[in-house]
Amino acid sequence: MATIFTKIIEGQIPCYKIAETDNCFAFLDIRPLTKGHTLVIPKKEVDYLFDLEDKLTAELNIFAKAIAKAIDKSVDCKRVGMLVIGTEVPHAHIHLIPFNKETELNIKNKPIELSVEEFKTVAQKISSNIE
Repeated sequence: MATIFTKIIEGQIPCYKIAETDNCFAFLDIRPLTKGHTLVIPKKEVDYLFDLEDKLTAELNIFAKAIAKAIDKSVDCKRVGMLVIGTEVPHAHIHLIPFNKETELNIKNKPIELSVEEFKTVAQKISSNIE
């Protein structure tokens, strides 16, 4: 059975897409810790990030780096942090979280609320800053 992320990739579930390549996909987290919190995933459905083949692991990280740099240009932040923790969805994923204080990277923090327009604006701004 397809994961929720596979359904997002296939367009069965809407998302605020940032970018995609043949093998990778990035979209805004709908329960963001901060404005610009983005998920980066392989299109191949693999549960655990460290079970990806080496070539895809490298490609995913290079893709995540480009997205992180675009987030940094788009959102007022000190840095963009990277977390690999997700067990709630059995599909490998990387969280890219812009932050000003390290406490903002705590996954147990209450998500911030953004309007549909704010999500759309942030997604478009990040997308336009990808090099």
